Amino acid sequence: MIALAPATPRDAARLARLHGAVARDLTKRHGRGHWSHEPTEARVKRAMTTTRIVVAKDGRSIVGTFHLGTKKPWAIDPAYFTAVKRPLYLTDMAVDPRRQRDGIGRLLMEEASRVARAWPADAIRLDAYAGPVGAAAFYEKCGLEEVGRVVYRGVPLIYFEIVVAVTAAGTSNRSRRRDRP
Repeated sequence: MIALAPATPRDAARLARLHGAVARDLTKRHGRGHWSHEPTEARVKRAMTTTRIVVAKDGRSIVGTFHLGTKKPWAIDPAYFTAVKRPLYLTDMAVDPRRQRDGIGRLLMEEASRVARAWPADAIRLDAYAGPVGAAAFYEKCGLEEVGRVVYRGVPLIYFEIVVAVTAAGTSNRSRRRDRP
């Protein structure tokens, strides 16, 4: 049984280990890259002051996580996304490599949407590495829409979003734009 909960400072060391395990797994499968960075416990604690971190626990083990925050990450160009007043940015999503394909990632994405609606926010935006190291197929399966492809500082990225705000009529406020940069 997977339990979802906000992260606490007591989770920081285990979160750093989880991100480290994911980084080592990606490096083993795809070689060294931006994904090879392993965060420290101190970095995770700092992130807790600026983002909401959710953990997926199986018993006492943290098997997945994500961060949601209002601060735009360095590689995101807002021009590619639906114009909304209150976007959130999903970063640092990770699932223990031994537990991938168990539905934990999908559960985390559903929780991210729930958290965003309760925030309240209008949309979730994120970027993913383009190519085999990225999770583009996963995000598409979870209902996120690809809104652009860019190369930022030599790193090919794919932008994704999901509009979570609901109008009075009960429909998404998405405006499909065809004039993406």
